[in-house]
Amino acid sequence: MIASDNIRITGGETEMDDTSRGAVSGIKKSNTRYQSDIIVDMIKRFGFEHIALNPGASYRGLHDSLVNYGENDPPMMLCTHEKIAVQIAHGYARHSGKPMIAIVHNLVGLLHAPMGIYYAYIDRAPVFIMGATGPLNEPKRRPYIDWIHSANVQGEAIRHYVKWDYQPASVDGIPDSFARAYSVMMSGKQGPIYMCYDAGLQEGELDHEVRMPPAGAVTMTAPPAPDPTALAKAADTLAKAERPVIVADFAARPPHGWDHVVTIAETLGARVWDCNSRLNFPGCHPLNLSMAPEECYGGADVVLTLDINDFEKPTFVRDIATRTVKSQVPDGATWIDIGFTDTEISKWAMAYARTYHAEQRMHADPVTATPLLTGLLKDRIAATPGLAEKIAKRTEETGKVHRKLREGWLKTAQENWDLQPMTVGRLALEVWDKIKDEDWVLTAGTMHDWARRLWDFDRPYCHGGGELGTGTQIGTSLGVALANKGTGRLVIDLQPDGDLMFDAGSLWMAAKYEIPMLIVMYNNRAYYNDWNHQIVIAKNRGTDPARAHIGMDLYDPDPDFAGLARSMGWWAEGPILSGDDVGPALERAIAQVKQGKPALVDTVCQRGKLSPNT
Repeated sequence: MIASDNIRITGGETEMDDTSRGAVSGIKKSNTRYQSDIIVDMIKRFGFEHIALNPGASYRGLHDSLVNYGENDPPMMLCTHEKIAVQIAHGYARHSGKPMIAIVHNLVGLLHAPMGIYYAYIDRAPVFIMGATGPLNEPKRRPYIDWIHSANVQGEAIRHYVKWDYQPASVDGIPDSFARAYSVMMSGKQGPIYMCYDAGLQEGELDHEVRMPPAGAVTMTAPPAPDPTALAKAADTLAKAERPVIVADFAARPPHGWDHVVTIAETLGARVWDCNSRLNFPGCHPLNLSMAPEECYGGADVVLTLDINDFEKPTFVRDIATRTVKSQVPDGATWIDIGFTDTEISKWAMAYARTYHAEQRMHADPVTATPLLTGLLKDRIAATPGLAEKIAKRTEETGKVHRKLREGWLKTAQENWDLQPMTVGRLALEVWDKIKDEDWVLTAGTMHDWARRLWDFDRPYCHGGGELGTGTQIGTSLGVALANKGTGRLVIDLQPDGDLMFDAGSLWMAAKYEIPMLIVMYNNRAYYNDWNHQIVIAKNRGTDPARAHIGMDLYDPDPDFAGLARSMGWWAEGPILSGDDVGPALERAIAQVKQGKPALVDTVCQRGKLSPNT
């Protein structure tokens, strides 16, 4: 458990009231070192700042070492579910680029966590997951409980969607495997790893010196650079392009930012589609034509993809009624891929998508490769008469299209302004009006891209990337908020109602650890994505669309999210159906967040047409 109920996380440190200080200072330290102390030594050696966990007796030895030998530094955060522990670490890494530890209890705790682990794998989030098993020494196992909580190679449960897992057989194997796990986790493609420690090993006395990694050893490999010949060929192709397009997916992962993507786009005058797995490009940049496929890809003759996960998702449009897709990129366009497309693919989940048949491909980190490519392009532009003028002209033309799109989206958002419940577009505008002068950070979901259409995403850190699957957003949002604690930034979570219903207990953690954040409920009282699918099926089959809500709605009774939040220690207000009432409620909530408290405003929206493209 946590060392004291009065301990609070402040930044990367632990703060206690006077009573707790006296209690901790009076604790008798053990005169004996234990093997679990070596794990703590490695945690400190690699500079981890936070640990999220749900308690479990299988790692009681490690827990004691963290609290007493390690003096709760890095501080532990008690989580209400193992999945949430993993998701907090996911959100923390997604925003900061720094890995965080999540500890899960033996076999049963590990089986609570796979949803969080799987999405961390898909989202390329470096999460250092620790677990425990055993004791593997059979005579030390308690009847029944230690047997059902142990597995024959425990990592097998998640092996297909972690980058690596390992279970050291002795204390001497801990430092080497820990260091390897860290390097594997942080090297591209990044992703979660799992280390499993035998309970008996943890609790055994340390009776000899254990060899630690040498002080000068690097923690991970340098990123891969592109083949020079392939890079030169790409530069030649792009310099000759008439209408180049850049598609960026994980290109601007933290802490690198988007400078390399912006620079190559401006050098080339290329239209940009930001897939929003990470924030790769400023939202109001005149070359940004994201969310407008016809305008972005129309007439494209060269497409440069930077660290994409699935080339079809950003370049094809889908017909959900027929499950068919249609490419928006003209036939005959040349595709150039820089990234990790076919590396670290799962042997179990088909997250690798359809095979990407690009004419030119480079296995390289775009953070390294893109500036090199930009330099080659600048040389070719300088050496080619009239090319700079051509690039300036297409930049100006794209800027006009960009401005027209933004004006059209604003006009659409202002339609049905007084409707109750309010439209999603109006809610996005009301929130923007209250945060636009703040140093704000959006945690994940964008309300079906209405925030992206109407807000100005003008700083690399203001958005860690779009939403993932249902049952993921509140956990990752807490991780983003934790990463921003102490910065003075206003952290906003546009929180879907169905997602919060999965993990409502997670609200308690923000209050307990005084993590300031603002939740604005994106509440349509439904799992509407699936409801919409049922409407499509009903229309195809000639059945009654009015019955599509059965098994989908979240009303009768309507969840009281404000009441729920208050019961967990939050300031909260709502439900609010009228857009006229949103602004004043947000002002009150933001005032609370600026005092270091979490606040929730429950806003209820229309169902139905979610965006101009649906």
